[in-house]
Amino acid sequence: MKVKVLSRNPDEYLRETKRDIHKVPRNYDPALHPFEASREYTRALNAVKLDRVFAKPFIGNLEGHKDAVSCMCKHPKRLQILLSGAFDGEVRVWNLPQRTCERSFLAHDGNVRGIAFSPDAENIITVGDDKTIKTWKSAKPDEDEEEEPTNTIISKTIITGITHHRTDPTFATCGEVCNLWEETRNEPIRTFKWGVDSLHDVKFNQVQTNLLAACASDRSIILYDTREVGALRRVIMKLRANRLAWNPMEAFTFTCASEDYNLYTFDTRKLRTPVNVHMDHVEAVTDVDYSPTGREFVSGSYDKSIRIFEINKGHSREVYHTRRMQRLTSIAWSLDNKYILSGSDEMNIRVWKARASEKLGVLKPREKAALNYAEALKEKFASHPQVRRIARHRQVPKHILNAASEIRRIREKSKRKETNRRIHSKKGDVPFVSERQKHVVREDH
Repeated sequence: MKVKVLSRNPDEYLRETKRDIHKVPRNYDPALHPFEASREYTRALNAVKLDRVFAKPFIGNLEGHKDAVSCMCKHPKRLQILLSGAFDGEVRVWNLPQRTCERSFLAHDGNVRGIAFSPDAENIITVGDDKTIKTWKSAKPDEDEEEEPTNTIISKTIITGITHHRTDPTFATCGEVCNLWEETRNEPIRTFKWGVDSLHDVKFNQVQTNLLAACASDRSIILYDTREVGALRRVIMKLRANRLAWNPMEAFTFTCASEDYNLYTFDTRKLRTPVNVHMDHVEAVTDVDYSPTGREFVSGSYDKSIRIFEINKGHSREVYHTRRMQRLTSIAWSLDNKYILSGSDEMNIRVWKARASEKLGVLKPREKAALNYAEALKEKFASHPQVRRIARHRQVPKHILNAASEIRRIREKSKRKETNRRIHSKKGDVPFVSERQKHVVREDH
């Protein structure tokens, strides 16, 4: 026996509020809509224009440091907590939603080179120019108590950076050598050295947690395995790498910020050539950090701008700048993938949106559906000249515009010269070298 039942979904005909518009039933048969493509193109054009109209990425800044911000550290479990260190040795704990400083203390004599949280977020470890490694309680002390470190280690060598293991109570420091420490011991449990003067940045891999990468002063990037005695491999670049960041979703990918205005994404399985070269900065790149999704990263530079890159693209999708922002010293991407934090020379920490035109706060279901529809249209018509032109257009300061045009002229000139040499030489005398291979000198094992 068959029973036919009439069913009606209230979402299809009921309004969400009394002021909402009435829903009209529609037939989506393509034969009834011969002009749908042209309508969608107009909607895509309007959507990409509105994106530029509402692109207001700057949210606010955190004031209070008395010297330039040297480093920043995100809380591993709480989104609202940020640590920052300055060149005068002061460390501050910030409440991001309220934009207030909850705690500040003088940690070192001189520059604070690095800050790291322990995995359980109970302790903060700081390193500075005074050759000390200090451990502090992350909880704020009582009013009658003084700010005192729970442990102080005096290092034999200068320390320029620190990184903590994701789960174990071990951390690594870099300087003249790379040392591996346990939180309960005052002597390093392992020391790595590969004939270089000094290391200025070191990072633990977030996926393959026994892997370390360090940037050295001899223009090399070195890989270490904490289970081994010596270094694994290294690649020597033409110019020095300042900082590096591991992709949190891919164990074998990392990106380094270089002195030659570019960023290089490497695959550890083949270090001889970078996977991608990311151009657009016009001065040395000082810091880089990945988004938690692993699909994008953000970089800060001496050219007083912040750029957001997709990992598979050579050019940035976004550039942020303000009139008062000076040279960038540190950069961070929040763990909820919504905000970017930047520290610069003029003592401020700035908070930016990761997507310039994104609406903050709670979205209604129809708002969300409309935004998803606009995103789909922009993706569908992304290659159309007019849509692409509006989506790519950015206003940049005059000094960046002039420097970028000069760099472009230099690159075109060198390419033209190489092409002419190849044309007027014997076949094979002037081999073709790709852009990715130009910047790497050699790879050592």
